[in-house]
Amino acid sequence: MSTDAIVLLKEDHKEIKKLFREFRKAESEKDQGRIVDRIIEALTVHTYIENECMYPEVRSLLPDLEEDVLESYEEHHVADVLVTELAGMKPGAERFEAKATVLIENVEHHIEEEEEEWFPKVREALGRKRLQEIGARMLELREDAPRSPAQPSALKKTVDAVLS
Repeated sequence: MSTDAIVLLKEDHKEIKKLFREFRKAESEKDQGRIVDRIIEALTVHTYIENECMYPEVRSLLPDLEEDVLESYEEHHVADVLVTELAGMKPGAERFEAKATVLIENVEHHIEEEEEEWFPKVREALGRKRLQEIGARMLELREDAPRSPAQPSALKKTVDAVLS
């Protein structure tokens, strides 16, 4: 298994996009609910490791990308709000499917920006060795990462500190 941070994040993106496709194909509210639960877990873990490790590292090492990092924090904040709201809804709720669709569209946009614009700049500037070091820390964080928005984490403290 690679420890390259960008490879790890792209693997997460691939799994998340697979879940999005499953949601779009779901034929029942029960299936939608089950898939949304998996989406919530995947996004919660993914945003945690990005916010706690990748973004602070890039912000520290590559000051020219600070605006990109700040935008990513904000995109994660929007996703976190939607995830939290979805976690408290039943699949048959009037706005459940619409809210899930908005979450998916926002995250797809975020993934596209990261993979097409941000990751190439980061890879070029940091190089393989540094990305492997960051990836190793991300793997450590993943083990204890929150799996749902209800779990306590340092994420809120980190985002609040960065944005203040």
